[in-house]
Amino acid sequence: MNKDNQIVQLKARAKINLTLDVLSRRENGYHDVEMLMQQINLYDNVTVGKNSSGDINLSCSDGFLPVDEKNIAYQAASLMKEMYQLAEGFDIHIDKQIPVAAGLAGGSTDAAAVIKAINQLSGLNLSIEKLQEIGFKLGADVPFCFLEGCALARGLGEILKPVRGFEHAWMVLVKPNFGVSTKEVYGELDLGTIETHPETTKMLEALNEQNKRVILSGLCNVLETVTLNLYPKVSEIKEKLSSYGAEGVLMSGSGPTVFGFFPSYERAKKAHKKLKKQYPQSYVVSTYNQ
Repeated sequence: MNKDNQIVQLKARAKINLTLDVLSRRENGYHDVEMLMQQINLYDNVTVGKNSSGDINLSCSDGFLPVDEKNIAYQAASLMKEMYQLAEGFDIHIDKQIPVAAGLAGGSTDAAAVIKAINQLSGLNLSIEKLQEIGFKLGADVPFCFLEGCALARGLGEILKPVRGFEHAWMVLVKPNFGVSTKEVYGELDLGTIETHPETTKMLEALNEQNKRVILSGLCNVLETVTLNLYPKVSEIKEKLSSYGAEGVLMSGSGPTVFGFFPSYERAKKAHKKLKKQYPQSYVVSTYNQ
């Protein structure tokens, strides 16, 4: 934090799902989940400063994203102002590196960064639990984005337990040139037809022991049963990653981004070189843990 200029700069990290299970559907249409979420070294740079006008000014390096109340980062600033009756305004800039509508919590992590920055700038001294509570008002993935590393998420995604993450693992992330509506995917999900569910307890043990073989074989996301049917291109990407040597391949969130773990940075780089030609939004990244 630059205290002289009253500016906070934060790395807003993306996440992948090592597992994603949907346990039940609530009467209000929302779903109870159980998932292992892992941060990765792909992040947006979020800069927040105070202004005396009282206005929220949002700018973004990605011209396609809205910079008004349609943007969750703007909503985060607005919520903080309203909840804590803050007279000051905030100038927010997002240098966007995480692909949009990708299943990587790009919007959620920006919102978390804004809440964190305002907490510092306005001297609110709120606990992480309180920050997570505020974040949950904006979206189910936001509470996780205040943590560093890996966590088991339950409920709607807001009941979090930090766990040991997958350490020093290299992957190639590939996002095709379309987005996926999370609402549509959950709407199409038929819980009765899901044959394979993640073995969460087994995965937690494997992460604790860093048993790479069990971690890679335990990757599982039940939302693939919907997204892969709606968007065959996602299946294609999974197959390509495997054919280029990925040892474990999975879709993140509701998609459409797919990641594949590789045995080394060099192998990941080699596969990335081939994939980048067809899919410009391809990245070599590692898992991130505290």
